[in-house]
Amino acid sequence: MGRRSRKPPPSQEAPKQRLTGEQRDEIARAKLEPIEPGERPVPVIVASAVAVVLAVANLGCFLAGVEVQGQRPNAFGVLLFGALMLAAAWGMWNLRYWALLGFQALLAVTLVIAGLSVMVAGNLLAVVLCLAVLGLGGWLFWKLVRVLGRVKVPRPGDRAEPQ
Repeated sequence: MGRRSRKPPPSQEAPKQRLTGEQRDEIARAKLEPIEPGERPVPVIVASAVAVVLAVANLGCFLAGVEVQGQRPNAFGVLLFGALMLAAAWGMWNLRYWALLGFQALLAVTLVIAGLSVMVAGNLLAVVLCLAVLGLGGWLFWKLVRVLGRVKVPRPGDRAEPQ
């Protein structure tokens, strides 16, 4: 019969070295592929569409005379929000880092508010709405994290920055 190699007892094994956070980051960055010219990942398309829908819906509701807690919203605030969402949609569609990061920040605030709102929801519809915002918004937030990483990855042949 062949000899089997036996593992040394655990006390004699060489301890496995744990990777530092910086080393794990480097490994993750090495796996990222840069976004090709003309490529638009699905999360970018979804986020851009959400921003446009929010801008148009907000303006449409204002023009229709919808009241919030018995009062009409301020026209300046409605126009400012609409302009911000349209600028974010344009920036995300063109893969601008600032737009993706800014939209993610707004998305994070929305997720926190939706999460806190579940605790004070007065009916089942409010709970379902909060959970839908958390689920869909959380998915979009998570997917945009990877897109942000890919936006920053230099393409092969790009000029390296001087050190």
